[in-house]
Amino acid sequence: MTADLVETAVPTAKSEPPVRGTFMPFCVPDVGEAEINEVVDTLRSGWITTGPKTKEFERRFADYIGVRHAIAVSSCTHGLLVALAVAGIGPGDEVIVPTMTFCSTANVVVHLGATPVIVDVEPDTLGISPQAIDRAITSHTRAVIPVHLYGHPCDLDAIGEIARTHQLALIEDAAHAVGAKWRGRRIGTFGKATVFSFYAIKNLTTAEGGMITTDDDAYAERMRIYALHGISRDAWKRYSSEGSWYYEVVVPGYKCNMTDIQSALGLHQLARLEAMTQRRAEIAARYDRGLGNLAELQLPARRPGIRHAWHLYPIRLQLDKLTIDRAAFIEQLRAEGIGTSVHFIPLHRQPYYRDRFGFQPVDFPVADAAYQGLISLPLYTRMSDQDVDDVIEAVRRVVRRNRGRHHP
Repeated sequence: MTADLVETAVPTAKSEPPVRGTFMPFCVPDVGEAEINEVVDTLRSGWITTGPKTKEFERRFADYIGVRHAIAVSSCTHGLLVALAVAGIGPGDEVIVPTMTFCSTANVVVHLGATPVIVDVEPDTLGISPQAIDRAITSHTRAVIPVHLYGHPCDLDAIGEIARTHQLALIEDAAHAVGAKWRGRRIGTFGKATVFSFYAIKNLTTAEGGMITTDDDAYAERMRIYALHGISRDAWKRYSSEGSWYYEVVVPGYKCNMTDIQSALGLHQLARLEAMTQRRAEIAARYDRGLGNLAELQLPARRPGIRHAWHLYPIRLQLDKLTIDRAAFIEQLRAEGIGTSVHFIPLHRQPYYRDRFGFQPVDFPVADAAYQGLISLPLYTRMSDQDVDDVIEAVRRVVRRNRGRHHP
């Protein structure tokens, strides 16, 4: 929820009752009986923390992505922290991140004592700009974190070339992008590491949790150690028939492990992921058809040669063609029975980063202009076609009521 979301609803005209009689939330997780039964089985098994189901989830996820290693963690945030720490990021280093992202992308850099260098985004996808990355590189730059925003892959050809040229660690934030592809290759197979999110509203959910993927054997082994207290062996094996009481702490690691309860969810979510991704694409296409002829809206971009994961469907209000601002538009959609959100309030507008680094909106013209009109519409696999049509009709009605005076 953002500061722009206002609880007070604006009534619709008396002659035009709300589109829906019941409120449609912005997102609802798609958890079925198979997931529920697997969790119950886990609870009855006697092994509820990191154990055999987590190992199986890691193996299947690595196979799905097409990499040698997948490390299950407690969140995407912790995954980014571990990946950066093992890459050697620390005090005196700079890490380039986009301003259009959730705060955790930059927060983890600060936690390691390094400096996040925040840059602008591309006008169409709002993914990090390769040109902005190139301009921001200094002798202290050690890594770059492209964010595959909304599920649309960043330009990994250009970003990868920059990273290779300047010997930067490429750590991808794929919190939105499980199932996405860049030029036929799955996201998760490009950088030094890629980190996914399995938060409650993500395309694949374990309630909380995440996964790190990599093809680097030594890097993967170090990340496993860092993710579980710095213990030099699988700590969960200490309590199994394979284990021993003896262990060694080789680094001051973190506590980032995923539990078997979460992995029980993940195993069945992963099995359904392709079907759920296809349904998301169908919903996005339905939105495209229903809203595409409104000059007051800019719909999400997609570039050729990519597979969009469609985690979100963000529209951009063309405020010069409307008589209301974004906050009022959201209020009126709420009155129509439709929940929305905003993704994201850019980092340069967040008080910590604004005040510490002296950022101004003028420093990020693309992201700041886009932010003024951003609204994310509901998009989740439990939506029916009628639900999608209700959202379309509600958006069209709010547009009709608030068109600029000179609209034909």
